[in-house]
Amino acid sequence: MSLIFTVSRTNGATPLTYGAWVYEIVGVVTEVGRKVTKFKVGDKAGVGCMVGACLSCESCSDDLENYCSKMILTYNMAYHDGTTTYGGHSHIIVASERFVVRIPITCPLTSQRPSYVPEAQSIVLSSGLGHIAVKFAKAFGLQVTLISTSPSKKKEAIEILGADSFLLSPDPEQMQALRGTLDGIIDTVSAIHRIPPLLDLLKPNGKIILLGVPNEPHQLPAPPLIMGRKTVAGSVIGGMKETQEMLDFAAKHNVTADIEVVPKDYVNTAMERLAKGDVRYRFVIDVGNSLSPTKP
Repeated sequence: MSLIFTVSRTNGATPLTYGAWVYEIVGVVTEVGRKVTKFKVGDKAGVGCMVGACLSCESCSDDLENYCSKMILTYNMAYHDGTTTYGGHSHIIVASERFVVRIPITCPLTSQRPSYVPEAQSIVLSSGLGHIAVKFAKAFGLQVTLISTSPSKKKEAIEILGADSFLLSPDPEQMQALRGTLDGIIDTVSAIHRIPPLLDLLKPNGKIILLGVPNEPHQLPAPPLIMGRKTVAGSVIGGMKETQEMLDFAAKHNVTADIEVVPKDYVNTAMERLAKGDVRYRFVIDVGNSLSPTKP
């Protein structure tokens, strides 16, 4: 839902073109500069949410360019030379090799989508990001429970995504049965929802990591946190080193996203469907018209 978040936050104040929110770009290298050492023509490569940073601060020195105060997003920001970054709604993109990742040759270009799952994770919430988090967690060898408000997702969660169990959050009996049993929760939901019932599911020292961005602030009372020394944290994207490690891990363990390929003239319809949650689980826009559309 990050592109819905981006578009909705403009409120008509900032012109926003398609390219301003098309990111997570993958393709094939067609040309390299003379000082480039990590890539050659013909390599599979990807550009994520950022294309620049100061490269001199503590975060950049620690390979955490995503926390640099001068980070430049791939879309709707000013680049070092003052030009606007327009994302991936174009046939080519030029980027510094520091901000380009290698796509392993065994990975299909259309199914690579960055994600990150902490080692202690044991449960995820369902969404577009959530489905790939389930796959990563299973690849790490963790026991995974998928939480959802919809009972219709149970079969898909277990039989297709590979979750070990399913928890229907509106059911008080199911919530009570798992009270105090979970090590951690990855919360990928962007809709408004209550955090305290999720805290009750955690063991002492358990952690919730927020990845979704609701339109309104979460309500977070102190007692559920302090009584069990529980933590609520957040994350957005990783640094370039982490992202490359993630892609290499995905290639080794065959972790891929479930996607629907659409042509670029389908973008408006895709946006409408995305806002309704009508996609399993990621749209891939075929800018170069080189792929066959897939059925929803």
